[in-house]
Amino acid sequence: MELIEQRTKKIMEECRKRAADAGLNIQGETLEYIITNRDMTELSSKVMIPTLYDYWVHDVDVIRDKWIYDAYPHNPYETVINTRPAISFYNDNNPDWLNVMIFYHVLAHIDFFQNNVFFRRTWDDDFCGQALADKRLLNSIREEMGAQKRWVEYVIEFARGIDNLVGYYSELEEADRAARQNVFGAFSEKSSFYFGEFLRQRYDEKTVELKFYYDEIERYNQFVKQFGEKRGEEFFFRDGVFRSKFPEFNSIFEKSKKKQKIKTKDILQYLIEYSGIINKENNNWMKDVLGIIRKTSLYFQPQFRDHIANEGWASFWHERLFLADERIKGHEFDYARVNSGVLFDPRVGFNPYSVGMHLYEFIEELARKGKISYGFQLIKDSEIRRRYDEKKGEEYAKKVLLEARKNFDDFMLINFLSDDDFQDFVNKYNLFVAGARFNPDKWIIKIYIKSRSGKAYREMLNRHLYHPPYVIIDESKAKSDGLYLNHVFEGRTLVTKYIEPVLRGLEFLWGRGNTIQLETTEFEMEKQNLDYRAWLYGRNQDTEPKFKKIRALYTISDKRFTRIVL
Repeated sequence: MELIEQRTKKIMEECRKRAADAGLNIQGETLEYIITNRDMTELSSKVMIPTLYDYWVHDVDVIRDKWIYDAYPHNPYETVINTRPAISFYNDNNPDWLNVMIFYHVLAHIDFFQNNVFFRRTWDDDFCGQALADKRLLNSIREEMGAQKRWVEYVIEFARGIDNLVGYYSELEEADRAARQNVFGAFSEKSSFYFGEFLRQRYDEKTVELKFYYDEIERYNQFVKQFGEKRGEEFFFRDGVFRSKFPEFNSIFEKSKKKQKIKTKDILQYLIEYSGIINKENNNWMKDVLGIIRKTSLYFQPQFRDHIANEGWASFWHERLFLADERIKGHEFDYARVNSGVLFDPRVGFNPYSVGMHLYEFIEELARKGKISYGFQLIKDSEIRRRYDEKKGEEYAKKVLLEARKNFDDFMLINFLSDDDFQDFVNKYNLFVAGARFNPDKWIIKIYIKSRSGKAYREMLNRHLYHPPYVIIDESKAKSDGLYLNHVFEGRTLVTKYIEPVLRGLEFLWGRGNTIQLETTEFEMEKQNLDYRAWLYGRNQDTEPKFKKIRALYTISDKRFTRIVL
């Protein structure tokens, strides 16, 4: 692995200038490295983060990937890391013309990382540096544990079993709140409680009037203006008028702080704060391990949720910018071959690169013609919709496109369009939902076009989106010192074969001897429909097995695992 040579760096800077002229916003410096296929194979187990912590599963993955590479040699083109500065890796087999195309693709990724709101928590992070510090901390813990260091691996494994339950959206909300404070200013915790909860409660009880609320804000602003933000607030709450009016305020405020809502959706953080075994003095190392797993998971969460939007954005710009670049001359056929391999539309399923790119193209076209409006949505006549054009222009279309890049994750990108618009999208790109049926006469699986409906295609896309289970901690149902997890059903059941090992890991992390319970939704096939062979073999294609929805409770206590139907 080595930094790219100056000649290639010059090509990169020229690509960056053209990307900026086209509207992309890439901040700060970037680092580019040349690596081999073998390097790519070794890094893939660590999600291309060279400094990520060591773990035995990574080593197993490296061995597997090397076997696969030996059997089926392949040539990955690039990868990019969302860190500060942004780092990208390029295959040493890439010719210059291909690197130009790849540079545009990478620059669009960096633009997406640095401007999409779902990556807000990572905008200022040097994740590679943080990962290196975490790696060194884990190695030092292993050295201190000596012969008992295997327990570090157990804790990592148990924590990784629930590392998708980290309260990503609550963390994102806190980052957004902090950003708003920096821009607009904000009340402290004490002031927020006073002007928010405390005065609102008094107003509801009709002990103060609405005018008093506005008078208090004015009085607060006068103190801040006269003494500054910090001292002004202090003098405001020490003022004799305030203390005589609300002598009980300080005690109520202190009680409210003790009753702050626990993050019941962030299972890892809950374990760090409340686990009996983890909070023992000689087990502080466990807290460090769980903290590392949680931070790493939070870093990757937006990438899981933005796969279609991110890859679609990068594909959209590498095609648009490279086709306008004179360095494509003489390589048009090579580019078409490589690009078609990236943006092909499969017969079964979908390609996130092409679907994402087509969605951005379609939204841009709608904006250019003024179709992103309430008035257009009221039009139902297909011919009028097709001919509708307000000629909003390229600048307006680019503005809409950049707003989509800023605010959309995969779910929002897929569901932004109305049903009529999405049907137009499916028709334009000749998309369809494929089905499969078993042919018992020829013993083959037959693929057929199941639907060309926009609703069906959108439903298929939504089914494939990353969607971790919605699991909350219900303290009211927990047995003494136990842990009760409630899986809120959102249309997807848990993978039952993983429930027992995950609960066993939780039993260890929460403390042996305590009861761990998980309540979840499952489906059982109704008895009168147990014979599903006719459906499986392709006969009576319009009928499917009928299932009954149930709530099941899984319990593990003293290593004994049970399941009951509620």
